[in-house]
Order: sequence, then structure tokens, then C-alpha cells
Amino acid sequence: MNILLINPPCPETFWSFTHALRFIEKKAATPPLGLLTVAALLPASWGKRLVDLQMAALEPDDLAWADLVFISGMSIQRQAARQVIATCKAAGKTVVAGGPLFTLEYALFEQVDHFVLNEAELTLPLFLADFQRGRPKRTYRSRQFADLRRTPVPLWELADLDCYAWAGIQYSRGCPYNCEFCNVTALLGRTPRTKTGAQVISELEGLHRAGWHGPVFFVDDNLIGNRRAARTDLMPALIQWQKSRRPVSFNTQVSINLADDEELTRNMVQAGFNTVFIGIETPDPDSLAECHKNQNQKRNLLADVKRLQRAGLEVQGGFILGFDSDQPTIFQKMVDFVQQSGVVTAMVGLLQSSPGTDLHNRLRHEGRLAGVSSGDNADGTTNIIPRMGLDRLREGYKQVLGRIYAPRPYYQRIRAFLREYRPGPARGRIQALHVRAFLRSLFRLGVVGRERVEFWKLLLWTTWRRPTLLFAAVRLAICGHHYRRVFEDRVLPV
Repeated sequence: MNILLINPPCPETFWSFTHALRFIEKKAATPPLGLLTVAALLPASWGKRLVDLQMAALEPDDLAWADLVFISGMSIQRQAARQVIATCKAAGKTVVAGGPLFTLEYALFEQVDHFVLNEAELTLPLFLADFQRGRPKRTYRSRQFADLRRTPVPLWELADLDCYAWAGIQYSRGCPYNCEFCNVTALLGRTPRTKTGAQVISELEGLHRAGWHGPVFFVDDNLIGNRRAARTDLMPALIQWQKSRRPVSFNTQVSINLADDEELTRNMVQAGFNTVFIGIETPDPDSLAECHKNQNQKRNLLADVKRLQRAGLEVQGGFILGFDSDQPTIFQKMVDFVQQSGVVTAMVGLLQSSPGTDLHNRLRHEGRLAGVSSGDNADGTTNIIPRMGLDRLREGYKQVLGRIYAPRPYYQRIRAFLREYRPGPARGRIQALHVRAFLRSLFRLGVVGRERVEFWKLLLWTTWRRPTLLFAAVRLAICGHHYRRVFEDRVLPV
């Protein structure tokens, strides 16, 4: 059998880094880790080919070669997935679909021949067994959760790793919290399951053998969901591994209570983590209570962020507007918090309701759903009828983004972060592409960019105050260029 694995393209988003990737000559942010893992679950004797439509076209020769087409994706790829499926069916191919998009919305894809839903470690073997007997069912589901200790190393060799900015690794699945708007627990449960530290090292070694020497993104929804395992198994393994080579930098997603654990924070920095994304959501305590963000309540969020920055972690933040408890004052509160915190990468989005969440169930009963979620909460749309009123919410949202991503406040935020930040040992190696990106920034941002005055002020300030962080400052300036373009191209027209 020849299996064609297709990753649909993503639209330009806050996290696509489309405009920033051009500075470092990359085509996409990360390879499709789910499909590469599925490929490793297939029989070793089968042919496998990956087509990532983020950077390459689907050619007729690919379809002619394939016996089966496997497609996966997330909700933001919904429209692209439909087009890919239609193309494959027009070519007479059998289409097998799985992943978060199809697990939550399989009823919307009538052209798919077989759905392999939930976690592939459990459902893919069932499909393969039936398929080889000539009696495959249309839908395969499981109420159980997979043992990640049996998950194979992804087939990195299928991907052209040179085209990506980061490689991805998954250590755990599931989250102990149950935020009302989040579908992680609906998909993966509330009991975090982990791989062993040895498994993670094996995957890192596999990346190294495949020629990857750049930064690695741990894609976990909450890397410290099982803090004991992270502290006693994962971090010691990573610390030891880093000693045997030039340090590799890691980034990941965690909950804010990492700030309460000085030992774990210190170990993460020593292990090579230098960036963490945290769902801060809102500075308003009533809205935190409303969405059951218990881990964020009754704490000084601003102080927590500063503590992590001083420990050596760049904090990226997720923020949401549109909670029922939000009052008109929330817009200024949001701007103030973002600016004071020094959270340079602040993803501020409108609340959306995804299938499978407690929020979706509540709003359905209240009759307050308006269509389906776009899957991109930073595109200026919402499928919720907000208490505040849609026009007021959208106008306030645009004001917030316009204020935090305008050149002057954005560059002020970079300096606020750099004042606090005390980097750890693994900053990642400076490569020729980074030098070329720096030189491009001098022209694109410093000569023709409308932020040129702020850009040169930042370079002079960093050279004088924090010279070892010059490349970090330029990186954040380049990212700011991307964020502003996304805001102007996607949010302002809505």
C-alpha cells in the first residue's frame, strides 16, 4: 500500500508567522507532527509520502501514486480540508480522515470515506485490521485514552525539515483543568498522560539524525499538567541530554501556576526552555471565575509573569475578550495589563465556542450560538451572541489590538521585557540565516518600515543596556511586523 498523508494549508493567522518567516527563509512554522506520528503507526513495509500544503502543492503524480489518502487538521483548516477532500475524491481516491477537526466535526464531511477519530494509537489499528480484511467501517472511535509510552517516534524523514522554523515534539496529552471555553479535556481528558523522559530523548535524537539542530516546540497543551513527572523524569533527562551537545532551545505551553514552583521553573530553564505560552485570558477576576479558570484566580498575575521573566522564561500570553462578565472597562484593563507585564507576544482574541466544550453546551441551551467557530480566535470573529453587544465588542477589540501593536507601545513592551529577562544557558545557536534576517530587518524595519524610529531606538537601547540580547530584540521586532500585518489584513476589515 502507498499512503499519501496530506496536511491542509492554514490561513494567515497570529501564529502562522507568515510575514516573519520570510526574514529567516522558512516556509512554515512547524511540520505536521500528528501525521508524522500516524505514519509511524502504519506498517513499515507500506510506502508513505507527506504533502504539507503549507509549502508545497498537491500534484497529480502524488494522487496517482497513492492507494489511500490520509488527511488530518484542526478547525482553522476546515475550509482548506474540504477543498483537499474534494480534489482527492475527484481523482477517485479513498479518503481517511482523523485529528481534532474531524473528531469534533466529522458529521460535516460527507465525502470522507473513513473516519479514524480520537487518538490514532487506539483507533488506527482497528481500521487497518478491518481494511486488510476488506471490511472497513466508516467510523472508528474510542472512549479510552492512549498509553503514550507506546507511541512511536514520528517519521521525521518524511518532512523537509529545512523548510520549518521549529520542530515539534509531544510529551503529554490532557490537562487537569477544565476551563469552560477549552476543548482540550473533551478531546484528551483531564488526567495528563506522559511519555517517559527516555522516549523524549529518543525523539530528540531522531530529529538530530534527520539533520535538525534548531529550536524545538513541545506542543503539549500544558507541559506541567503532571508536575511530578515533569520535575522528576522529563527535566532531568533533558538536562543530561543538553550536556552532550550544543544547547538546543525549547518552548512550550504551561499554566500560570508554574510561577509557584521555583524548582520546576529553574529546572525548565536549565533544561533549555526559554519561552512559555500561558493562557492568562483576562485581568478581570469576575471573568476568570465565569470561565472556571481556577488556576488563574486569587493571584497576582502581573507579579507571576515578572517572576517567570526574571527566571529566564519569555512569557507569551493568551487573552480573551467577550466573556459575559466583561464590562466596557475591560478594554483599557487589557491594554494596561499587557503593557505593564512586558508580554510582548500577546494573543488577544474574541471568545469563540468550540464543539465539545462546556461553553458550547451552555450557549446552545441559552440560544446564543451564531454558526461555527472559525478556529482562529484572533481573526475578529465570534460565533457567540455576546452580552455586551457584538458591535461594541468588535470595536473595543480593534481598539485593544491597535493600541498594543502600534509601533510605539509594542517597542516599549519589548524594552519592558528585556529589563526583566535573565536568559538561561540555551538560547539556541546563531546561524547564518539569523545574521541574514538581522540584515534584512535593518532595511525592512529600519529603512522602509513605518516603525523605523522605534526600531532604531530599540537597537541603540539594547546595544547599550542589554547587548547580549540584541538578536532577541530584533526577533521580537520582526514578530511585531507580522502581528501588525495580521491585524491590518484580517481584523480591521471585519
